[in-house]
Amino acid sequence: MKFLALSDLHGDYSHIEALRDKAGDIDAVLIAGDITNFGPDEHALELLGMFKEPVLAVPGNCDNLSLLRLLDENPINLHNSSYALNDLTFVGLGGSNPTPFNTPFELSEKKIGEYIGALLANLKGRIILLSHAPPRNTLDKVPRGNAGSEALARYLGRFDLIVCGHIHEGRGSVKVNGTLVVNPGVASKGQAALITINDEIKVEFIDT
Repeated sequence: MKFLALSDLHGDYSHIEALRDKAGDIDAVLIAGDITNFGPDEHALELLGMFKEPVLAVPGNCDNLSLLRLLDENPINLHNSSYALNDLTFVGLGGSNPTPFNTPFELSEKKIGEYIGALLANLKGRIILLSHAPPRNTLDKVPRGNAGSEALARYLGRFDLIVCGHIHEGRGSVKVNGTLVVNPGVASKGQAALITINDEIKVEFIDT
């Protein structure tokens, strides 16, 4: 299966059509948060209307909590839930671990751990996490240090793949404890990734 992975749109969808065209045929779209730039929620409808394929999404820390209601009505809202697609199980975590900026959607490390633990409790097989925040010490380097989630880092090895965003400087992929972590880049700057999952997981970064 082939997926177009996007994150950190921040309300700027000017590159999406070009990225969609470059992606070609895909099975679904994965959106890892910061769909809007502190709202308005309805602006996300413009983005969602650009795809005919299924859209699996979580909000980011710069999205309002109320965006969850809009996502429930349109694409597949993965925040604190799961969705099976063929032999893959997707789970999701919106928002981020605490930041210095007091953004609208932040979760304590304790709450993140509780959400992920509960989601994984009865799951087997190939599991993919769609998370706005990256695990600590993966693709989370910022000038002041590492800004990823410590709770998520404890679950490295439980997922086959984590698609995340949040850290604009963190575009790339890294494998830790058997889990491939992918940050597709900042979609508002024309960055995305194509992820193909067959026997192996392959990542191609694309730009407009």
